Amino acid sequence: MGSATRLPAAVSAMLVAFLFASVVDGFYLPGVAPQDFMKGDNLQVKVNKLSSIKTQLPYDYYFLNYCKPDKIMNSAENLGEVLRGDRIENSLYLFKMRTDESCKLACKTKLDAESARNFKEKIDDEYRVNMILDNLPVAVIRKRRDGSKTYEHGFLVGFRASYSGSKEEKYFINNHLQFKVMYHKDVETDSARIVGFEVTPYSVNHEYKQPWDEKNPQLITCGTDSKNIIQGSTVPQEVEADKEVIFTYDVLFETSEIKWASRWDTYLLMSDDQIHWFSIINSLMIVLFLSGMVAMIMMRTLYKDIANYNQLETQDEAQEETGWKLVHGDVFRPPVNSGLLCVYVGTGVQFFGMTLVTMIFALLGFLSPSNRGGLMTAMVLLWVFMGLFAGYSSSRLYKMFKGTEWKKNTLKTAVMFPAILFSIFFVLNALIWGEKSSGAIPFGTMFALVVLWFGISVPLVFVGSYLGYKKPAIEDPVKTNKIPRQIPEQAWYMQPVFSILIGGILPFGAVFIELFFILTSIWLNQFYYIFGFLFIVFVILLITCAEITIVLCYFQLCSEDYHWWWRAYLTAGSSALYLFLYAVFYFFTKLDITKVVSGILYFGYMLIISYAFFVLTGTIGFYACFWFVRKIYSSVKID
Repeated sequence: MGSATRLPAAVSAMLVAFLFASVVDGFYLPGVAPQDFMKGDNLQVKVNKLSSIKTQLPYDYYFLNYCKPDKIMNSAENLGEVLRGDRIENSLYLFKMRTDESCKLACKTKLDAESARNFKEKIDDEYRVNMILDNLPVAVIRKRRDGSKTYEHGFLVGFRASYSGSKEEKYFINNHLQFKVMYHKDVETDSARIVGFEVTPYSVNHEYKQPWDEKNPQLITCGTDSKNIIQGSTVPQEVEADKEVIFTYDVLFETSEIKWASRWDTYLLMSDDQIHWFSIINSLMIVLFLSGMVAMIMMRTLYKDIANYNQLETQDEAQEETGWKLVHGDVFRPPVNSGLLCVYVGTGVQFFGMTLVTMIFALLGFLSPSNRGGLMTAMVLLWVFMGLFAGYSSSRLYKMFKGTEWKKNTLKTAVMFPAILFSIFFVLNALIWGEKSSGAIPFGTMFALVVLWFGISVPLVFVGSYLGYKKPAIEDPVKTNKIPRQIPEQAWYMQPVFSILIGGILPFGAVFIELFFILTSIWLNQFYYIFGFLFIVFVILLITCAEITIVLCYFQLCSEDYHWWWRAYLTAGSSALYLFLYAVFYFFTKLDITKVVSGILYFGYMLIISYAFFVLTGTIGFYACFWFVRKIYSSVKID
């Protein structure tokens, strides 16, 4: 909650500085701002949140009784970092560039009952400590079966083990850190750039010569080069109330052939990258094949239908017509709750614009994982500015339906979807706050989000709506009858519920492989970086949503059911139901969450993601069907 005091100041200044800082920071292009260090330069290690994949609740580093500097200073955080729960602060870990140090003292502290209890809880929940040096997160090396190395983000707070023959498990803290800093030296100058930051944690029950001398402590357990610690031959440091804990660290500098531009490559390697590549290609090929088949069948059938209808010349032949042409007098009749449909379509356009532009920026490398919070910041800001398109598309549709209360419709477009999301988010945030987690969004940030919403997004929706409503209404290609046509009894497979649920399977099939990796990056503390594949999958999703909706809409019209407006939206949107069911499956098969609050958080956030996915895919399906229906009815001769 340390950021709460800083953000209201930004809000009072109309968020201008805050927003511009976020935008500049959010669109950071990796590789443009390396920092050169000379031998002996000070290197400040910063500490970030404590994180756990078991609880999904981040905590401030100093929530535990770690060594504190005289003054704890927060590094500048953008909006995305605050929303992610990052809390970056200074620490007592100081290095000198290219100067090895052995068993350097950080501090000596005494654990009280509460501190010991907090340490034990965090060890039980497998919390990891995150640190940062020159924008590189600290990592622990893990060897793969093939001999290559991979990184685990952060190091464990401690561990539980039985010691010296005792069957009872005790808690031990990792209080000695052996850092390795890799650097790439410039051939021409004496400067160097940091390209790696690794750590090996140890638990050491330090002994020292009595009495304790703060200025010159003499640690017996360290020796001269700390080799006894490296070999793990010392007694580990137990976590108990009234125990003294001495925090120490080594730092070793090592030259590396890795260049600064490639220093994130090791962090971005996924453990099952081969499966990832093959699965994605396989999924794309299947979806492309299905899409091609669907498109071919549709084009051939439609051309045949239109040719047949246009050849009917006599009245007797016209009376024998069957299929979609029969409902031409009702197909453009406004649906039930047409205003609500306009709101959802407008919101979907806003979400589509945000997603598309974010992906393009990520694809071009502007939203690199090296810029913490950049992706989240970009998404929030783009959502706000895309309100213009939401208002425009919503009002254009509303005017076509001959709606008269455009201001009321615009207000719903601007407020309804964000209000639902904000309500769920507020409840989840209250739960996180109740757990005293740093993941709780400070009041200042909440207020900043509300100001962005009502100060920028809502006015832009009204501007877009005004522009859209000023334009002439979209004209239907055929006239609508005054008396609605009776719909014949439908076959079981054309019932709304069945066809809607069937329609969502194919769009979900286009994304579910990629969804696994996205969920892994969110909930298992991995970096997601293959934005090129994500963009291809997104394009495939658009095509699939459009084509499956058009096919089912065509079958619906052929069975003389002209209530296609909402059906088109729900057909593609039903893929969100499968997304949520997959999230449930992922929870029980891949995650090790045991806390009730953590489970509520998971399903709450996945509900938000599924709802957003519903709005996005539903809008794509609706517009595809809207274009298709207008196209086919404008292609036939109707008297």
